[in-house]
Amino acid sequence: MATYTHTAEADIPADTLFGFLAEPRNLPRYFPQMTTAEPEGGEQVHVEAEVHGHHVEGEAWLRPDAQRRRLEWGAEGPDDYHGELQVEEVAPGRSRITVSLHSVREAQGDEVQRGLEETVAVLTQTAAADDR
Repeated sequence: MATYTHTAEADIPADTLFGFLAEPRNLPRYFPQMTTAEPEGGEQVHVEAEVHGHHVEGEAWLRPDAQRRRLEWGAEGPDDYHGELQVEEVAPGRSRITVSLHSVREAQGDEVQRGLEETVAVLTQTAAADDR
């Protein structure tokens, strides 16, 4: 199983950042491939995306733990894709986010790591812009 991890800091309170990330409808705002994310009750989320020129849709799960500011997610499929993130308060108004992705499929080169780093940058910028 391949694991990819990235940590970044952002000028946004930890609780605000976590609240933004825990809302499934915000997923398409920071995952460029995702076009739809609709909660279906409980942990279930219906997702649609454009991946390598193909439209894909399916069911995913999202497990937020607001008390610990931890979020776990995943989707059924051949790659056994899942991940987790942790948001920590570094200082008042500043937070640190650590994201880890896991998949049985190992990517060639640094495509997944680079994509993870870009996604974390976009999500922290988007959440901070919403907070202003």
